[in-house]
Amino acid sequence: MTRRAVILGGTGQLGAASARTLLEHGWQVDLAHRGERGVPAELAEARSVSLDRSDADAVERLCRGADLVLDCLAFAPADAAVHGRLVGEVGSVVVISTASVYRGENGTWLDIADSDETFPVLPVPIDESHPTVDAVDDPGYSPQKAALERALLAVEGLPVTILRPGAIHGPHSPALREWFFVKRALDGRERVPLAHLGQSRFGTSASVNVAELVRLAGEHPGRRVLNAVDDPAPTALEIGQAVFAHLGHAGEFVLLEGPPVDGVGGHPWAVSRPVVLSMAAARRELGYEPVGTHRATIGAAIDWMLEAVGDADWRERFPALSNRYGAASWFDYDAEDQALAR
Repeated sequence: MTRRAVILGGTGQLGAASARTLLEHGWQVDLAHRGERGVPAELAEARSVSLDRSDADAVERLCRGADLVLDCLAFAPADAAVHGRLVGEVGSVVVISTASVYRGENGTWLDIADSDETFPVLPVPIDESHPTVDAVDDPGYSPQKAALERALLAVEGLPVTILRPGAIHGPHSPALREWFFVKRALDGRERVPLAHLGQSRFGTSASVNVAELVRLAGEHPGRRVLNAVDDPAPTALEIGQAVFAHLGHAGEFVLLEGPPVDGVGGHPWAVSRPVVLSMAAARRELGYEPVGTHRATIGAAIDWMLEAVGDADWRERFPALSNRYGAASWFDYDAEDQALAR
């Protein structure tokens, strides 16, 4: 009998990647979305369903009887309520959380880190037993995701797998951080300065690897929390090398000691302490093996973004890069050249 999956947020980055993986493995897939994004052409086999995630009755009707429900949209503890109505009605529930729920040993977390002093001190690697943010009244992203996790795990009898991805990359991404290197290659930059000797590590997550975890959790229901990152975690230098290799660009990386100075040497992964997650639990509990490393999977993301940008202004095509991730300050080539000349 064909398994059926319902994906809430089915046209988003992780929803689309998971749909592709499930379809390839013979699943029937319902893509639930609000219609703000078109359904990717490669998902033509899936059934498109117009749905508002906040309509609990509609969600329950659609999901009842499904073998897998993937929720890419849940954000706050209130969003766990609809899954309580699905106990005994679905085979497995998978909810996307975030690696940023981990609380540093110094009491801070990524949302509030604005200096080296406030950046969370975390073990290397972090496993799923590490404490999470417990600032229940904080409306921020990480505290709300952590509260969502607790609410889901409090639902008795719910077969829920909670996944904690890091910096996600892949086709259909609104925030391809690798654009930092892609644009430099396109602009013919021959020297690229990297702070912290290029050794900064902030766990990346290929959407195809997260999708594989979704599939395995659908086939092996349980109550668990699992990290969902690329393994091994690449350094910033390795990310840059992978991008340049894919684009055939022979730029040189200039490795600078210490943090960025007046922005020079900064990049999207320039963290003062490593954020590296363990994938041992996923291997142990699901028999998980990654589809590929960061280097093996990043090419698809780069090709998709180049096609998506085309001849348009990248800032207009991907406003989240500037508005959320500060990409407008990534390309001060004059400052870089002056610093390198010195």
